[in-house]
Amino acid sequence: MHATLPLLKETDFPPVRRSQLQTLQVNLGYLCNQRCIHCHVNAGPKRKEIMHQETVQLVLDYLEAQHIHTLDLTGGAPEMNPHFRDLVSRARAMGIHVIDRCNLTILEEPGYEDTAEFLAEHKVEIVASLPCYLGENVDHQRGKGTFATSIRALKRLNALGYGDDEEALPLTLVYNPQGASLPPAQDELEATYKRELARRYGIRFTRLFTITNMPIQRFGSMLISLGEFASYMQLLKESYRQENLQHVMCRNLISVDWQGYVYDCDFNQMLQLNMHDEHGRTLHLRDLMQRDITGRPIIVMDHCYGCTAGQGSGCGGALEE
Repeated sequence: MHATLPLLKETDFPPVRRSQLQTLQVNLGYLCNQRCIHCHVNAGPKRKEIMHQETVQLVLDYLEAQHIHTLDLTGGAPEMNPHFRDLVSRARAMGIHVIDRCNLTILEEPGYEDTAEFLAEHKVEIVASLPCYLGENVDHQRGKGTFATSIRALKRLNALGYGDDEEALPLTLVYNPQGASLPPAQDELEATYKRELARRYGIRFTRLFTITNMPIQRFGSMLISLGEFASYMQLLKESYRQENLQHVMCRNLISVDWQGYVYDCDFNQMLQLNMHDEHGRTLHLRDLMQRDITGRPIIVMDHCYGCTAGQGSGCGGALEE
């Protein structure tokens, strides 16, 4: 796989500083039952990195110490971590809003068949990848048969109440472009998704997030192989909008890897751009227990243009209202 970091280091991206921390995004490991071409984590069935129990406990301690509002769980497939359910149930008992970034197909994997019911019981928000409402496009991006499995999973979630009550059981779908282009307008695409998924399959969902593909890891390597990396970066830079800087996710979120080390965002984690203290030492979650990180400078490189191009992009979808 081609390394993208050397192509991103020299940057003119403007400086960004942190505001109040609201969300702890935790990567529970890179193990996944899928291997999608757009995956910036390079996750897959053969990955061995997985968060252990002592680090899970540290996450819970940090949530309590810093009064965090939201726990955002990602992977890989976060549900494949053996401590996933313990973390979710204990965080919910603390009154914390929990998000599960679910690939949908995991809900039919052997050993995970009751995961949907567990998520509904604990009122976990599901943010699920469905890069198109057309089966051929989804199978091309995420693997043959993925679309049919995803549709069955969505129907099952609907039967449990997901997509009906925005407060109790919110169901968010995620769109990624097929290739080296920006996502279309989020509100317009959401309307199309809702119409087509209801008409074709009777599926309901709460909202749609559009997320720009980042020029890193598997997707960045593919761009290099196709000779499209430079042109994609040019597109991101030409589409930069300064007003999006006020709403980028790294201002009120930190990302934690499977070992407990911390980063300004999930993308920086994949580039191994660790947060450091004033002495240049790599920061672990245990180092932040009593530390206020408001106002800290955020590590930026050229990939940050992916979050500020066009309508903007982040883990919460488009930044532009």
